[in-house]
Amino acid sequence: MNATVIELSLFDLMTVYALLMLSVVLSQLLEAQQGKQIFWAGLRMFVQLLAVGYILHFIFALNSPLPIIFIVVLMAVFAVQTIAARVKDKMPHFYKIVGFAILFGCGSMTFLLCTLVVGLKPWYDPQYLIPLAGMIIGNSMTGVSLAAERLAAEFRERSEEIETTLCLGGTTQNAAAPAVRSAFQAAMIPTVNAMAAMGLVFLPGMMTGQILSGTEPLTAVRYQIAIMCVITTSVALTTFLILKLGYRSYFTSFQSLKGL
Repeated sequence: MNATVIELSLFDLMTVYALLMLSVVLSQLLEAQQGKQIFWAGLRMFVQLLAVGYILHFIFALNSPLPIIFIVVLMAVFAVQTIAARVKDKMPHFYKIVGFAILFGCGSMTFLLCTLVVGLKPWYDPQYLIPLAGMIIGNSMTGVSLAAERLAAEFRERSEEIETTLCLGGTTQNAAAPAVRSAFQAAMIPTVNAMAAMGLVFLPGMMTGQILSGTEPLTAVRYQIAIMCVITTSVALTTFLILKLGYRSYFTSFQSLKGL
């Protein structure tokens, strides 16, 4: 297979950005009032990705794990901030719980993928570690947002049911179980649907990118299967941690429900 990559010039990028402006025009025609949002979001993407490209070009030349770990941790911090912006009704100790879940859940899955599956030597090879960590963290964000949002909504809607269970002698775990179960199910839906449709309905971005760069299709498929399995496990583990730690934050030390 031809491994030559067709380079895209800045003029090519400006051309596709001009095509993006068609979305602005269509929004204006429908009076959807999203033209400015599309324009500025596209401009931010353009600038941010170019900046990241130059930063990664520098990072890839380093032979030390510390700056690479710093970049991954920084990605996790920005992920927590993005999740916080999405979730309107936040659980108590939101940042502490979500931050721990993202760092432990996504971090452990990234480490296992890079060491046990891909077999990186060294394990912090930035050419693999940073993109893989980005995919795992980025895909886990949706599940985390859904879990946190749904858990807060379930506790608000089921407050009387939860208090009744506690009054009848039930534990906080028993009282919170239906809310936790519902939040976990909601968080997993997008990832499960993506797995079910992958291959027949759409070709995922990682696999498409590898094929465009000249990688053999079967090799690209193996990588996609590996990353999707790890992403699903990361979403499940991160969501599990958030829900198990999060539901406890709704109760006082006297095993009663806090005021919502």
